[in-house]
Amino acid sequence: MDPRTDSAIGAARPTTKIEVRDIQKVYRVKRENGGGYGEFIVLKDVNLDVYAGEFLTLVGPSGCGKSTMLDLLAGLIPNSGGEIRIDGRTITGPAMDRGFVMQAYALFPWLTVQSNVEFGLTIKKVPKAKRKAISAHYLEMVGLTQFANRYPHELSGGMKQRVAIARALAFDPEVLLMDEPFAALDAQTRETLQDELLELWEKTGKTIVFVTHSIDEAVYLADRIAVMGTNPGRISEIVNIKLSRPRKGSRGSAEFGWIRHKIWQYLQPEEAAKEDFPPIGATDVAAVIDSQAAL
Repeated sequence: MDPRTDSAIGAARPTTKIEVRDIQKVYRVKRENGGGYGEFIVLKDVNLDVYAGEFLTLVGPSGCGKSTMLDLLAGLIPNSGGEIRIDGRTITGPAMDRGFVMQAYALFPWLTVQSNVEFGLTIKKVPKAKRKAISAHYLEMVGLTQFANRYPHELSGGMKQRVAIARALAFDPEVLLMDEPFAALDAQTRETLQDELLELWEKTGKTIVFVTHSIDEAVYLADRIAVMGTNPGRISEIVNIKLSRPRKGSRGSAEFGWIRHKIWQYLQPEEAAKEDFPPIGATDVAAVIDSQAAL
């Protein structure tokens, strides 16, 4: 069942877009001192539903398998067990129904901004005139119309990431996968792009799965947060964020601070057990989050 039924979030969207079932990812690694080969379990028994049009963030400690999970969703690497489906179709490799935005931009330095945005459309063999119109539309959406003929080296980091997002949206994927896309940016640019991404999400209705190390970013962006544990990687908690949208100005609120600390507790269970962090004022826990253990 889709837990997003609170009026602060909007109408429930019960359609499941992505189904992750019993996913395993195991690598064969060479043991030290000539001891042959063994197995390194990156992900084990991962189960997750992502709903159509949802903004879901993945958070967890380094090494828990967040980026590996995103690579599996993109079809860039094979799983070792289990199954991932989009609209009932099993993922067997990369496809045009998924767009991927990485931290490192991954723009082609020899192509102009416009040509970078049109890259996926070229692969789809969209006619040139239509490619130009589509790229112009998305460049306008990300505020880069006047930079269409520039090259990546002539852009700032934030502008490069806007180009990467425009390119991912231009070929109209059903799902947008984002792997810490704002991690390398300064704080002000990062917050600006977070707001711009939310505006794009509201305009396009895309399903977004967003990996981040930042709890603040996860809370600010997400409908739900999937908290990952490690050794091996797994989904340990699913948290439904009930902060109303739009969320501009919410970072300084008591509700935001409380949710942030609660996510921190899920990520640091040993430390959290040592403290007693009460809900904000008389506010009930259910007023700001729903959480469900996913072990």
